[in-house]
Amino acid sequence: MTGTFYVIGTPIGNLEDITLRQLDILAAVDFICAEDTRVTLKLLNRFDIKKQLVSFHEHSSKADAQRIIDRILAGESCGIVTDAGMPCISDPGEVLVKMCAENNIDIKVVPGPSAVVSAVAVSGLSTRRFTFEGFLPVQKKERSERLEKLRSEEAVMVFYEAPHKLKTTLADLNGFFGGERRISLCRELTKIHEEVLRLTLAEAVEYYSINEPRGEYVLVLEGARDSSENNITIEQAMNQVNKLIEMGERPTDACKAVAKETGFKKSDLYSKLQ
Repeated sequence: MTGTFYVIGTPIGNLEDITLRQLDILAAVDFICAEDTRVTLKLLNRFDIKKQLVSFHEHSSKADAQRIIDRILAGESCGIVTDAGMPCISDPGEVLVKMCAENNIDIKVVPGPSAVVSAVAVSGLSTRRFTFEGFLPVQKKERSERLEKLRSEEAVMVFYEAPHKLKTTLADLNGFFGGERRISLCRELTKIHEEVLRLTLAEAVEYYSINEPRGEYVLVLEGARDSSENNITIEQAMNQVNKLIEMGERPTDACKAVAKETGFKKSDLYSKLQ
């Protein structure tokens, strides 16, 4: 008889957010897969849980994953956790979930805190619809292509970002979406230095030109307005064109992209560049 694979959420900061069921399952499984065993060990020690920890992260091989699957197929139960929040969301654990499903292994979820939902809830923006984007691509071309696809997205968009990359990401968002678009920058959620800044993109760029980013961020970006409600001026549209050109876009492509979003004619925008 095969074992069970448990996807176990853990606190995103404050360890008091652990649930009774999470503690029960962590104590009951045969072994635990962790993104960083040192981080998970602190959690287990806090609640006096003694279990074998197996490292599984983005650099783990297919052979590493298969060894875990083989143990479950042999009858052992396994829990997977990430450093914080729900595993398998923008997380290497999704590989194990997929392999378990392919091997007809029973998968159960033990839900817990989520940085995504927590950030959306306190963003102050519309929460009717949102799309989770995770980390943007690092390569400039891939990043530009992804942001271009999101240009007309009307739902709130949620991104993860590390502190050392925040300034670059804010500059890119400002270039693609315009400085008036609202953004909530949520950092260190549930921790001692929890902070939520509710700014426009232009204000956020200015703020972090003075203040150094600290902690992990969840960015909640306002969606595009319905085109029928678009009151943007030609000057504001040209600002977006110029920012895209500064980021490396060809003038014709920049005008085409902004024209699509704002409703202005591409030719009118291009003529103002001359």
